[in-house]
Amino acid sequence: MKKKVVVAMSGGVDSSVTAAMLLEQGYDVSGMTMKLWDQRFAGVSDQVMENLPDAAGDARKVADQLQIKHHVVDFMADFRNRVVTPFCQEYFTGRTPNPCALCNKQIKFGLLLDKARELGADYLATGHYVRLAERSGRYLIRKADDLKKDQSYFLFGLNQEQLRSCLFPLGEFNKQQVREKAAGLQLPVATKSESQDICFIPDGDYVNFLERQAGGGRLSGEIVHVSGRVLGSHQGVYRYTIGQRKGLGIGWHEPLFVIAIDVNDRKIIVGEKKYLNKQELLAVDCNWSIAAPNEPISAACRIRYRHQEVPARIEPLESGQVKVVFERPQDGITPGQAAVFYDNDLVLGGGWIQ
Repeated sequence: MKKKVVVAMSGGVDSSVTAAMLLEQGYDVSGMTMKLWDQRFAGVSDQVMENLPDAAGDARKVADQLQIKHHVVDFMADFRNRVVTPFCQEYFTGRTPNPCALCNKQIKFGLLLDKARELGADYLATGHYVRLAERSGRYLIRKADDLKKDQSYFLFGLNQEQLRSCLFPLGEFNKQQVREKAAGLQLPVATKSESQDICFIPDGDYVNFLERQAGGGRLSGEIVHVSGRVLGSHQGVYRYTIGQRKGLGIGWHEPLFVIAIDVNDRKIIVGEKKYLNKQELLAVDCNWSIAAPNEPISAACRIRYRHQEVPARIEPLESGQVKVVFERPQDGITPGQAAVFYDNDLVLGGGWIQ
């Protein structure tokens, strides 16, 4: 019998081509689209609302053309509780969240995988640009062939049960090849534009979103130089992130960056670039694709999505924490982001920067 695959169809070109490729490979394919968010909650303008794509509608058109079943599942309440609320809480506690990594583990490869299994699926497939590898009987995420599109950083949190149930057909392709494939199949989404980084803030104005969701102004305070000198004031600690340079609204004889965020005293600490450099970090709630190490290991560590990973010593501590000691100091280590550990192109594991 054919293996059954549910494809997470977002209405975009990547997931649509994923479904088409798996059909060609002989799988029994159906599509599933998640209803996660009502954009009216984000307070975006009518003009932005009018230009937003119809994800479920586009996915259904593709499914109809491919002659596969299409399902829509409502995860709005779970998405708000597990992704959006923590996103807001992180900013209001001086951290910079990574909602995509959290959504992947909790929603896409959590709730959606459960729904796929309810339909009798053997696998859940997505349009992520990553590959799977097996080493010593364990499944590991590998970087995509197209490093510009590689999304391995966002999938560090998947466990072995999730990974063994996943298919990632696009890992060996680049975006141009995927679009050419979609055009060759005459899929209606072949020329559809890329989705934005944070799906629930379509206009990119996260400050306005936070203030609408949780209120603003109550965390206003002072902007203080590392020397202790008060340089100005701010309208909320949630407006800033570590390493930020633009938008500080203060004058100084050298460029200044956000060095630290003191939520208790409502202070934004700024300083010259040299103050951003840190030799180590603490990561918590770590997840490992390899067997969790009980002694220090050497690996390359990436501290944000667009960061080039660098050699580091990973020292396991108690309660799923690790200390990461870099071979050379790194700037912009940001609490709330993920620290992901690599062995060449293999994801060994990762955790959340504390």
